[in-house]
Amino acid sequence: MSLLRQFVLWCVAVSCLVLASLASGAERPPNFVIIFADDLGYGDLGCFGHPTIVTPRLDRMASEGMKLTQFYAAAPVCTPSRAALITGRLPPRTGMCGEKSRVLFPNSAGGLPDSEVTIAEALKASGYATACIGKWHLGHLPQYLPNQHGFDFAFGLPYSNDMDRVGTAPRGRAAFLHPQSKFWNVPLLKNGAVIEQPADQTQLTKRYTQEAIKFIDAHQQQPFFLYLPHSMPHVPLFASEDFAGQSRRGLYGDVVEELDWSVGQILDKLRELKLEQNTLVLFTSDNGPWLIQHEQGGSAGLLRDGKGSTWDGGMREPTVAWWPGKIAPGTTSPELTSTLDLFPTLHALAGIPLPQDVVLDGYDISPVLLKNQPSPRETFPYYREYTLMAFRQGPWKLHLLTQDGYGQPQPTRHERPLLFNLDEDPSEVRDVAAEHPEVVAKILQAIEAHQGGMTFAKSQLEERLK
Repeated sequence: MSLLRQFVLWCVAVSCLVLASLASGAERPPNFVIIFADDLGYGDLGCFGHPTIVTPRLDRMASEGMKLTQFYAAAPVCTPSRAALITGRLPPRTGMCGEKSRVLFPNSAGGLPDSEVTIAEALKASGYATACIGKWHLGHLPQYLPNQHGFDFAFGLPYSNDMDRVGTAPRGRAAFLHPQSKFWNVPLLKNGAVIEQPADQTQLTKRYTQEAIKFIDAHQQQPFFLYLPHSMPHVPLFASEDFAGQSRRGLYGDVVEELDWSVGQILDKLRELKLEQNTLVLFTSDNGPWLIQHEQGGSAGLLRDGKGSTWDGGMREPTVAWWPGKIAPGTTSPELTSTLDLFPTLHALAGIPLPQDVVLDGYDISPVLLKNQPSPRETFPYYREYTLMAFRQGPWKLHLLTQDGYGQPQPTRHERPLLFNLDEDPSEVRDVAAEHPEVVAKILQAIEAHQGGMTFAKSQLEERLK
């Protein structure tokens, strides 16, 4: 019997205990909503400093909850970032970061392996209703879709909205400057079946939101997990008729402001159903902004570089957590946290033990969220594919190699690593390695210990991305 099968059967037994406690009047386990933007920059929200993109609902969410100012995605591009969030494991462990293609494409034969335990599988086995509404990007073939990874309901695109380009569509940036849905033959799926192709991308954010509201309505009497990974602001950019042409930031601003509206709809529904005090909602992004798209891409604010890079602009994300009555309103946490931490945190909050014999790379950060305490995470590794590019320990970040997100074919290897104090220099412009050799030596020791625990069969894992 596989370890996954043993784990699922064990969780079924636990779910019986949970349901029994519900029947006896015990407190119901909390609901979880994770809203995951695509290619949103650190500086693209009003509450994170953007001067012209108007985000009143996210700003209110932050004023009623917590801003996490040092929260990281586990990778600087889509597929590995999503795999890390849903498994709590660094991408090299799952094979979702191969060198031949950093993300999955419509011609990729692989996807997230069945052997990986997801948040949805664990929560579903413990009595939760589960839904994935939005962009999946962890394998488009039937055996890799959300319904095969613990989600009761799935609705959305199987991969990025710029993939499967139609042969007659304009090439280069022209297609993105004046986008039309017909330029991309991207399918819209519902529980694995194609319901529209090409998808009308002007309606995606609105339709995702409508499906999310329907899911919450339908499952208000039981604990639920809603994973809402939006398709935008990844290019091509599309906004519905209510938002097109409304933002001073142009089309990119229109798209982000519609995402802000979507967040507001979710929070309003939770309040309407009086579920807000039993629901954790977390908003973040999968990686930094796609800077080479110019006005069609976002901004990393004061952070360096963007999508595709292990400079902080590629992986530090604008993040807000909301749970009225649990998270103190108007708080800001500068603690080191990551999407990797969501897997163990949701387990802890739901009262579910972590799976045995699975190497996890996350920590329970519920004390950060609920009590504004220090994070248990002291270090963070920055991977590009299978290569460890940089490593953070406390406020210090050491770069072994650097590479721009796009346009730099090969990384620069630093014989003397670069060192930055991110508390003092979040833009990573002042290398202080020469001034702090003891810090460099300490982090190199930490890297050695980390790499000693990173065991994976690289050649076999890469097969999953072909």
